[in-house]
Amino acid sequence: MTEFYAELIGTIFLILLGNGVVANVVLSKTKGNNSGWIVITTGWALAVFVSIVITSKYSVVHLNPVITIGLALIKKVEWIKVPILILAQFIGSMIGAFLVWLIYKDHFLITKDPLVKLSVFNTIPAIKNPILNITSEIIATFMLMFFIFNFPYSKYALQISFLIWSIGISLGGTTGSEINPARDLGPRLMHFILPIPGKGSSDWEYAWIPVVGPIIGTIMAYILYCWL
Repeated sequence: MTEFYAELIGTIFLILLGNGVVANVVLSKTKGNNSGWIVITTGWALAVFVSIVITSKYSVVHLNPVITIGLALIKKVEWIKVPILILAQFIGSMIGAFLVWLIYKDHFLITKDPLVKLSVFNTIPAIKNPILNITSEIIATFMLMFFIFNFPYSKYALQISFLIWSIGISLGGTTGSEINPARDLGPRLMHFILPIPGKGSSDWEYAWIPVVGPIIGTIMAYILYCWL
């Protein structure tokens, strides 16, 4: 159960800080309004670093279903633990998204654009093109997972954070580089549930891409890791 709670708490921190920086940049009349993509990618990199450092004392923290699956593939995690760890990640992502909404509730009320409100909860492609969007997610996740296959995740928090920062800055211009199914599905579900005036659609039609793309990218990284 320690691992479950570590994943739960770690993912809450991840989404609270990661989605929180998005809210600060895109919602109306925030202190960080319109501060740009560099602020968002930096905030996400720091969110990853903080989440790993805070919770790695208690277990080998993953914070991401594809990391859990990937480490199970290379036999660093028992398969029997995979479902419970992923469940913790999804619950944590939902709680984190709820806290972001709670903190920025007034700003959601005065923000008019439904897509802007949705973007606080999950990524939105700059140009919706399923083939290229999923390709972007595959490549970004491949880079993340190939690094993680070669270096212990919890012992390289700073390096992982710089990698996340680099991926976001260089590859995030198309889809935002989700690279984490829990980071998308949990907050997307909260967007669907929460009473946000004028929120519009939760865009479930796109929701499969941030899930399938990272899984494919993980499998490809695993194949290369085994081949080398």
